[in-house]
Amino acid sequence: MKTKNNNDDLRPEYDLDYSRAVRGKYCNRLLKEGANVVVLEPDVAKAFGDSATVNKALRSLLDFSRSTHHLTKRSTIRNKKKVQR
Repeated sequence: MKTKNNNDDLRPEYDLDYSRAVRGKYCNRLLKEGANVVVLEPDVAKAFGDSATVNKALRSLLDFSRSTHHLTKRSTIRNKKKVQR
């Protein structure tokens, strides 16, 4: 079996033609479907083992925020009424 004497390690059947390639072909579809990528700072990423843990912590924070939202909203309305008197 003869081999080509070049630096290309790809087999001939894997010779890819990029002349018809389209940049960002699936970008709009991913944005439309809601695929999000969030990059965490290294110190934050170290605190969480995987994406499931991050999601659990964020959902917990959202639940807490929703449960305390009415408390904050009510207290600011009372403060505004006191100022108006």
